[in-house]
Amino acid sequence: MTYILLLRHGQNDLVEKHQLAGWLPDVHLNAGGQEQAGALAARLAHLALSALYSSPLPRCMETAGPIAQGHNLAIQAVPELGEVRYGAWEGQKTDELAKLPAWQQVQHFPSRLRFPAGEALREVQFRAVQALEGLAERHQQAIIAVVSHADLIKLLLAHYLGVHIDLFQRIVIAPASASVLDLTASGTVRILRINDDGPLALTFPAEEATPPAVEPPAATDAGIAET
Repeated sequence: MTYILLLRHGQNDLVEKHQLAGWLPDVHLNAGGQEQAGALAARLAHLALSALYSSPLPRCMETAGPIAQGHNLAIQAVPELGEVRYGAWEGQKTDELAKLPAWQQVQHFPSRLRFPAGEALREVQFRAVQALEGLAERHQQAIIAVVSHADLIKLLLAHYLGVHIDLFQRIVIAPASASVLDLTASGTVRILRINDDGPLALTFPAEEATPPAVEPPAATDAGIAET
């Protein structure tokens, strides 16, 4: 079994301005995001992390920094776990994008949409799942952390929950939140946490069939999906 912590990066100025950052190169954590990253690292300090992976984008690498320092781990960048390539929508405000017909497709039928000069969400989900399955195979009986982006984490959770991609917008992933997957070598999937900002307690059971001790998820305010 592999516990995979899916961690969203902390706050940045484009999140607060409701702009799609996408793969814009110079989007960094702001002061609030740095504080969130430190608090996230403190929440994970007691866990025996075996490896730390991240989207290569600065806001994720910066969120991973305090975790890496606390666990004496190198941050391993995985491009396949990077943000959706929103193409021509990158840097645009969501209230302006909401006026476009394609915005309604993103909200209700995202499986059929390709962002102008960008990716299709079904492609993003496939590359992310493939990357995560590879990490699970590499790290058996271990806890690993992956720092990524809201939409990518939502797409991963939708896949492992068995939720159609057209419904993935129902999942909320807040900045610096943690979601937890349990992937076993036999193919079993369990979702232990979603969008959680409380303390984490993860233990390996004596037998794989016995559920691990996991505290109830803390309530988190829902908000618009930003990146």
